[in-house]
Amino acid sequence: MSQATNQSWGGRFSEPTDAFVARFTASVNFDQRLAPQDIQGSIAHATMLARVGVLTDDERDAIINGLNEIQGEIERGEFNWSVPLEDVHMNIEARLTEKIGITGKKLHTGRSRNDQVATDIRLFMRDEIDVIEVELKRLREGMIELADREAETIMPGFTHLQTAQPVTFGHHILAWQEMLARDHERLLDCRKRVNIMPLGAAALAGTTYPIDRHVTAELLGFDRPTENSLDAVSDRDFAIEFTSFASILLMHLSRMSEELVLWTSAQFNFIDLPDRFCTGSSIMPQKKNPDVPELVRGKTGRVYGHLMSLLTLMKSQPLAYNKDNQEDKEPLFDAVDTVRDCLKAFADMVPAIEPKKASMYEAARRGFSTATDLADYLVRKGVAFRDAHEIVGQSVAYGLKSEKDLSEMSLEELQQFSATIEQDVFEVLTLEGSVAARNHIGGTAPNQVRAAAQRAREALAALKAGA
Repeated sequence: MSQATNQSWGGRFSEPTDAFVARFTASVNFDQRLAPQDIQGSIAHATMLARVGVLTDDERDAIINGLNEIQGEIERGEFNWSVPLEDVHMNIEARLTEKIGITGKKLHTGRSRNDQVATDIRLFMRDEIDVIEVELKRLREGMIELADREAETIMPGFTHLQTAQPVTFGHHILAWQEMLARDHERLLDCRKRVNIMPLGAAALAGTTYPIDRHVTAELLGFDRPTENSLDAVSDRDFAIEFTSFASILLMHLSRMSEELVLWTSAQFNFIDLPDRFCTGSSIMPQKKNPDVPELVRGKTGRVYGHLMSLLTLMKSQPLAYNKDNQEDKEPLFDAVDTVRDCLKAFADMVPAIEPKKASMYEAARRGFSTATDLADYLVRKGVAFRDAHEIVGQSVAYGLKSEKDLSEMSLEELQQFSATIEQDVFEVLTLEGSVAARNHIGGTAPNQVRAAAQRAREALAALKAGA
């Protein structure tokens, strides 16, 4: 048995908590990470209590000074965390009472650990979302600049991982950027719902003390207090929403990682990653492994798991707070850390990608990537599209037998499939002509890629300015 029942709630118990149960139900080993937010929320709560007359100014000052000293102890690693005290909240409150006496026990007036932890998590998530947004912006900026630099670098575009049509490397990178732009919107939208304050909901029904929740919300930088006390203490939608954002983001990063892994292989040989983002083999001295994208691809699964964990955690809970909700923190913390680290890795790595332009160009020449251009050429000459499709298909079949790309065939060879084909066909069969012809918004023409990069740059700058 533990030596004593927790003094914050043990008045009605006749025996101490079983020692194993104390360890099993305690959360302090992981929720101590919320200490800065817990102290921040407590300072605001004490300030509000003094403003409405529940605490005196002297009591408020003693509490705030004591909490600031405790923050210093935690930062210096001098704080003694206690499992019998269960969680970050009671550890800090107990230490405060040690330091300033009975006044420390008054801090909990008008609140419960239920609304306290809900507030701490929202403060934590708001802080972490702001850090994650910085890394996401940095990655998007790096992609935009890379795309602008490589607006004319030709590579094959793929469908079904088969050569389809030539595109530019810059256009491909901007496709990645579009994914991240949507992720960015989701993150900022999630932040709006995170930034609502549950404090003051108390255990589940509110409190009889004359608190002013708008004051506390303003002190903590929340947009507003929650509307319903039952929902306030039991809601974890914001955590689920964040892990949903994280899952979609990691899905996008995983798709990018897959392409980076393929492109660095000897079979593709499209890009080179700097050595600092790769590792070698303990047995094969020639190896240069793209470990960063491989690991990001692998970490996607754990974030998906955290989303499913939180959804499952909440799926059968009746109102209001239940102990189940203690299980929200570890998956949420890990999702935050994983997203932040993956974004940092990509933001450092992507701008340093070195395209192997000759290899990309040669790959685009293989696989009859300008076949659609030949079909479009015939249509413009008056041939029905289905007939043009058949003509080009026959031309490709001939090319496979003769081992010639369409652009390598003579005019006479092409004309055996259609007399409509003339000398000007070679203007559309070149890779440069093919990409330049896609000259519309969203197209792969170099001038369109540069224009798209500039629009993305301006949109991101407006986002930075809060527009």
